[in-house]
Amino acid sequence: MYKILKACDLASNIFLMEVEAKRVASACEPGQFVIVKIDERGERIPLTICDYDREKGTVTIVVQTIGASTVRMQKLRAGDSFMDFVGPLGRPSEFVNEDIDSLKGKKMLFVGGGLGTAPVYPQVKWLHEHGIDADVIVGAKTKDLVILEDEMKAVAGNLYITTDDGSYMRAGMVTEVIKDLVENQGNKYDVCVAIGPMIMMKFVCLLTKELGIPTIVSMNPIMVDGTGMCGACRLLVGGEVKFACVDGPEFDGHLVDFDQAMKRQNLYKTEEGRALLKEQEGDTHHGGCGTCS
Repeated sequence: MYKILKACDLASNIFLMEVEAKRVASACEPGQFVIVKIDERGERIPLTICDYDREKGTVTIVVQTIGASTVRMQKLRAGDSFMDFVGPLGRPSEFVNEDIDSLKGKKMLFVGGGLGTAPVYPQVKWLHEHGIDADVIVGAKTKDLVILEDEMKAVAGNLYITTDDGSYMRAGMVTEVIKDLVENQGNKYDVCVAIGPMIMMKFVCLLTKELGIPTIVSMNPIMVDGTGMCGACRLLVGGEVKFACVDGPEFDGHLVDFDQAMKRQNLYKTEEGRALLKEQEGDTHHGGCGTCS
């Protein structure tokens, strides 16, 4: 059992949990995820890692209530436990394995949209701990949905917050902030990392491609099973079939076919849609073995 040490709400339908999981904490890196299961009846839920503390042996997750299992999860409190807390899974962010001196010479921009702020945080924190300050844009629909602001301020070189409705800080989409930083303030970025809703990542990538900024995106929003067996996170990257949970979750955003991924995500929600996708995709429908019935 994996004991919950802290549980609190961050915003409407968004909550944070700090979980005692020593093995996961000892090995995880920014960009990876875990699979959580409340009990024997619970659904297996893949969740990106928001933070970790190797000394305490804890891993922090941020969850949005979107179904029965996450509603049940939100009712858990400090002292309760998860039956399963499996990880780390997926590939770490690429920069984790880069030469530190080389990284210090790069100007990096991170963009977190909504819940995507949570997996952006450990990446920016890791860089900060290695003496590298990155610019960070956090976007949310309204002020009440801005999360981890204080935590991000502590590790970001510069933090820019924007809300769709203008209720806090800047008004407008994250793409407008990127354009302002590059075109009006003269900032030059060597790489952009964007994590958030699919439609947000798509338009960030369209803009950064126009601006000539290499961009990494995390495709964790389309993961379901998290092991490469269900086929939910199948996508095309540069025309090649990839699976977010085993090949990613991070990919070159300029090579991701977002339109295909979003259309496929909608089809996958129904039994009829999954049957159609299986017929169309053949042996590439599933990830882990390719031949599941």
